[in-house]
Amino acid sequence: MSTLRVEVPFLAILAAKAEGAGRQVMAVDPRNTSRRCPECGNTTKENRPTQEKFHCVSCDHQAHADTMGAINVLRAGLVRRDANPA
Repeated sequence: MSTLRVEVPFLAILAAKAEGAGRQVMAVDPRNTSRRCPECGNTTKENRPTQEKFHCVSCDHQAHADTMGAINVLRAGLVRRDANPA
C-alpha cells in the first residue's frame, strides 16, 4: 500500500473530527521544526544532540525534541492561518 493511500483517508478523518470540534486542520512545512529553537529562532542540526533531546547551542534552551517540534508546527500553522483569513 502506498503512503498516499494511507495519508489521504487519515487526513480526511482528521479534518472531519477537527471540524466537528470547531477546529481547523492546516498543512505546514515540517522541515526543521524539531531543530528550530522557539526561544531564539536558531535552527541547526546541532540543537538535536539525540533523537529525544533538544538543546539550543545559541541560547541554551532545553526541552524534549517532540515538544519543540509541536510548538514550532503550531506556530507555523497560526502564522499561515493569520496570513490567510477566512
